[in-house]
Amino acid sequence: MYLSRLILNPRSRAVWRDLADCQELHRTVMSGFPDSDDGSSARARFAVLHRVDTEPRTGRPVLYVQSRVKPDWSRLPEGYLADVGPEVENPACKSMDRALEALAEGMVLRFRLRANPTRKIDTKTGPDGKRRHGRRVELRTEAEQIAWLERKGREAGFALESVRTVSDVPDVIVASRAKVGFTKGCRRRPAHRGGGGGDRLTFASVVMEGHLRVTDPEKFRKALINGIGPAKAYGFGLLSIAPAGR
Repeated sequence: MYLSRLILNPRSRAVWRDLADCQELHRTVMSGFPDSDDGSSARARFAVLHRVDTEPRTGRPVLYVQSRVKPDWSRLPEGYLADVGPEVENPACKSMDRALEALAEGMVLRFRLRANPTRKIDTKTGPDGKRRHGRRVELRTEAEQIAWLERKGREAGFALESVRTVSDVPDVIVASRAKVGFTKGCRRRPAHRGGGGGDRLTFASVVMEGHLRVTDPEKFRKALINGIGPAKAYGFGLLSIAPAGR
């Protein structure tokens, strides 16, 4: 497994396009990987997860990309990466294999996750006896979001030691015309009415960070590789970890 860090150029038009349109950001991320030749999703095949954070000191956007294979970032648009000088590698890419192998039961780690916490409602059994999948609704309160992560942790081999949520992050809007974007400065946008655009689907965003304890190293490794929760193509699900003392 590999983790890439790309410090983006905030003056680049291509960067602004991608930050305003999740579909475009997904395409840019996937440009670093070969096309899937077996009909499967390239994102799932190469276990690609990504997340955009903000560099605290400079305010520059930073794109993190995790993947099963080493990416080739030479096809990024010209000027896409910030000029950070020769002392800082940009883009940077490192192997995660040793860190994954070192995971052990009881280990306490710092974590950061941008998630789309949801639950299913209206799940019913049809006349034929088959269970019908319900629709997903976002969990908006902090208590619901933390309870969601606790449930995910039990499935994924970790327990929460401490957690805080950062909910004032942009939501993700998906329109019926495949227009996908981060809404700026608001929690939810109303459905589009008129103009033929159709209704919009909102993915609620929340950043969770804190400390976790590994309870099952094998399950935890799989969760790190595969991601946590839905909407992984839109920048959700990448669980980043670091030693608790750092």
